[in-house]
Amino acid sequence: MNKALNILYAFLGGAIVGCGAAVLLAPEKGEDVREKIAKILKRKGIKISDSEVDALVAELAGEND
Repeated sequence: MNKALNILYAFLGGAIVGCGAAVLLAPEKGEDVREKIAKILKRKGIKISDSEVDALVAELAGEND
């Protein structure tokens, strides 16, 4: 059972990162992208603040290296 949960978490994490990367690469304003990321995550049941979205965007964009 533990292995199944790890696979599920890996899949969900990959899906979130993939969606984030796809949204970031779309030619839209940063504000619109952040709103879109927050809406997607909230639909998935993940509560996230504006500052957390900003940190996620920076991490996905490679700005925290």
